[in-house]
Amino acid sequence: MNLIETIKDAGIVGAGGAGFPTHIKLNTKAEYFIVNAAECEPLIETDKYLCRAFADELVKGVMLVAEHLEAKKSVIALKGKYKDEIAALKAAIEKNSAAIEIFEMRTFYPAGDEQIMVQQVTGRCVPERGIPIDVGAVVDNVGTVIGIYNAVTKGEKTTEKYLSVVGEVKEPVMLKVPIGTSIRECIKAASPTVSEYAIILGGPMMGRVVAEDKLIDQQFVTKTTGNIIVLPKDHYLIKRSEVSISRIKHQTRSACIQCRMCTDLCPRFQIGHRIKPHLVMRNVWREDKIETQEEFEKSFGDAINCCDCGICEMFSCPMGLSPRRANQYMKGKLRERGITVERNLNPQVRSSVDLSKVPTDRLIARLNLGKYNGLHAHVCIGLKPDEVFLPFSQHIGKPAIAVKAAGDRVSAGDLVARADDTGLSTNIHASVNGTVSEVTPAGIRIRVS
Repeated sequence: MNLIETIKDAGIVGAGGAGFPTHIKLNTKAEYFIVNAAECEPLIETDKYLCRAFADELVKGVMLVAEHLEAKKSVIALKGKYKDEIAALKAAIEKNSAAIEIFEMRTFYPAGDEQIMVQQVTGRCVPERGIPIDVGAVVDNVGTVIGIYNAVTKGEKTTEKYLSVVGEVKEPVMLKVPIGTSIRECIKAASPTVSEYAIILGGPMMGRVVAEDKLIDQQFVTKTTGNIIVLPKDHYLIKRSEVSISRIKHQTRSACIQCRMCTDLCPRFQIGHRIKPHLVMRNVWREDKIETQEEFEKSFGDAINCCDCGICEMFSCPMGLSPRRANQYMKGKLRERGITVERNLNPQVRSSVDLSKVPTDRLIARLNLGKYNGLHAHVCIGLKPDEVFLPFSQHIGKPAIAVKAAGDRVSAGDLVARADDTGLSTNIHASVNGTVSEVTPAGIRIRVS
């Protein structure tokens, strides 16, 4: 098999959160191949650990992908403060005589946004609602590249996941777990310090909040799980996530002072995209009073360019309002009305781009996460669950299609659900040795035996 076929067979997807099938992303040629090792969201430990522990595999994976892409330049981008990680990577680059550049970024959020990273590394601005290949770049996550190396050299499938558990735990831990492991089991391994807790799957800015105990019980590690934050149920971030859109609209009408800080600090605005959250906030209260498509697009069309990074509501707004939620809401309304907003295909970076970056330490303070800052995972623990549940949707696109039935014996690495070739999809493999105990429309459960 060639590289693309090997990646597809292994079921590799973007490990940084989006879950885009990697065999589709890499089926191209590019001038730049950039590895996103910035880990820009506060508290996350995973990519830093992988850079230290698997620097050689990462560098060799970069070389494989860069050769396939015919890339003229290969770059690993991470924050300059990650001294141990940079040292490990430089040693691996020298050992392998690799033509790979280390690009040291400032400590700001969202350094790991791929469009921001592309602008920082190449000086080019990705078009509105575009992707890095539009300007000759491909960006992949650390875990994805290591997975490619393991698939090519060892024939490994995507069956395990490294993730960090942080927050209200005895101490942050790194875990190596079979995909499909219960999130509860991961949290238990980190020894939570509160009996009643909510979680954020991912980072505090863009992660998914799960507050109800019943829903936490239904969460499992997937190919895109990289971090679990354990927080008290009454934490600011948990309470804020529960505010309804109707209340947000009411608050906006009564409290927005049109200071435009949400716009001035917006990362997409700074790279030339047409997005002005303060104008959406000015008009969101009168949504139902706008009759014509033209006026609706004029009032809310900018919302379509929001990347959901959350700076506007978690850091910028002095009134504690929620421009991101307003943008998300209006995106849906634009789709409902069938409004297609024209794209700016040639955005120009603003002169204030480097002055508008949000320092991570200040963001952590604003998020009320200071007590957890500076605590790092120093050991990696392997978990061996009694059963796993493998969702058929662990990626963008169509769910995988089951190829196993209840009662079937499987070994780790066996195909249990194949990619749906009628659209974006990816293979799913057994992550443990055992017996299929259940197949549902949502996924497949395997009991270890």
